[in-house]
Amino acid sequence: MAQEVIFEARHMHKAFGPTIALKDVDFTLRRGEIRGLIGENGSGKSTIMSIASGMQPATSGEMTYLGKPWQPHNMIESQHAGISMILQEANTIPGVTVAQNLFAGREAEFSKLGIINMGKMYRAADALLDKFGIENIRARDRIDALTFEDRKLTEIVRCVDDDTQILVVDETTTALSLEGREILYKLIHKMAGEGKAVVFISHDMDEILEQCTDLTVLRDGDIIGHLTRAEMDAPDAVQRIRYMMVGREIGEKYYREDYDPSCSPEAALVLDHISFGPIRDFSLTLHRGEIVGFGGLSGCGMHEIGRAAYGLEKLEAGSVTRNGAKIKGCLSAIQHGIGYISKNRDTESLILDAAIQENIVLPSLTSLSGPAMFISPRAEKKMSDEQIESFRIKCGGGSQYVNTLSGGNKQKVSFGKWMAKGSEVIIMDCPTRGVDIGVKQSMYALIERMKKEGKAILMISEELSELIGMADRIIIMKDFEVTKEFTRSPDLKQTDIIEYMI
Repeated sequence: MAQEVIFEARHMHKAFGPTIALKDVDFTLRRGEIRGLIGENGSGKSTIMSIASGMQPATSGEMTYLGKPWQPHNMIESQHAGISMILQEANTIPGVTVAQNLFAGREAEFSKLGIINMGKMYRAADALLDKFGIENIRARDRIDALTFEDRKLTEIVRCVDDDTQILVVDETTTALSLEGREILYKLIHKMAGEGKAVVFISHDMDEILEQCTDLTVLRDGDIIGHLTRAEMDAPDAVQRIRYMMVGREIGEKYYREDYDPSCSPEAALVLDHISFGPIRDFSLTLHRGEIVGFGGLSGCGMHEIGRAAYGLEKLEAGSVTRNGAKIKGCLSAIQHGIGYISKNRDTESLILDAAIQENIVLPSLTSLSGPAMFISPRAEKKMSDEQIESFRIKCGGGSQYVNTLSGGNKQKVSFGKWMAKGSEVIIMDCPTRGVDIGVKQSMYALIERMKKEGKAILMISEELSELIGMADRIIIMKDFEVTKEFTRSPDLKQTDIIEYMI
């Protein structure tokens, strides 16, 4: 039973216009597997399973599921048949409760004569949350009031039931807290133990090697190879997988190699005794040529600080200033040379139903406009093409829509628009979330170069290794307060930091 084939794809091909996402791919999944899928951004790993789960059709090829031909028309049909996919970005229904999200499309189970028994739905939802060991989310909570991490946990509960045969986890752990990750890990191992199958898509090499039973590596729409558990345990596994992913050796340099925390005495951004919501009397001065990192657990307040610095939060007291000018909103921030890369990429950083070029040039439209507010199409294209080339965005050109890109290539567009603008202060909230190791390496090199050019960077991250590797100062928060500040040092370890987070 454990080795029985549950899903198979043959000669799967997928094209987005001139961009080929999958090239004649064969893929087999067996019961009891936790199959890791890894590859560079745009390698095709998410595309395979998005086709299997009914999110989009293949251009050509065929699939079988439970021994029968499989061609789902949408994700709802797929989920009812037992294939569920948890997406990388938030996929909850706004404006309603947690219970209404959990049972969306299943309201008839709680209806009589067309009237929904909400009390019955709330009780069922709370029982379901308890079954997953989730205590901090309740059925009556408004989904919009939840953090990004808790909305993602709600999605997991909604996607998985006793009839789920294949669970696809697409870069989900990057959006979860440590506690949330443990809930997910426990779930996938339970499913594998029951003879079901899990496809685990991740850029986190350590996570893949720790959680998966088998691994498939993709590059440029092709399956490059498979590794068994024994091969994944080999001493050279990491280097071998990296080489398969990129087709070349990845250099040893990853994070900054210097331990010099010095920067200009000139202030680039000042948060002066700001108060809003649960944040009280918070102050910070970010200097030119400085990387200040913020770390902590989910709900600690660090993401809110980044939003306030960009003018997204309404302050009750205090001020955010740049060069003496008050930042009163996003437009004011952009005008004063501040850029913001949001953790919620698809809703706050990008316009998905617009072209790459339109996204990249958006903050720069004022500087691109000439007499009579005329904007030169040639200048727009030049600006866009420069960033596409600089960040090696995998696309068919600037006219391609952002919603057709992989998560990592979307993130490159997020970076590219602020580089094109020439922003002097960049607020980065989880900047490398969902990007592969090669792209991370280039982004870290870019951040280091920005520091040397005198730009100021506020880096909010849930990866302590990233903060230790890149920041001049690390500020740790817990319960919306600063608990400790660390200065860049070769002796600083994650264990030194964790006690101030929990």
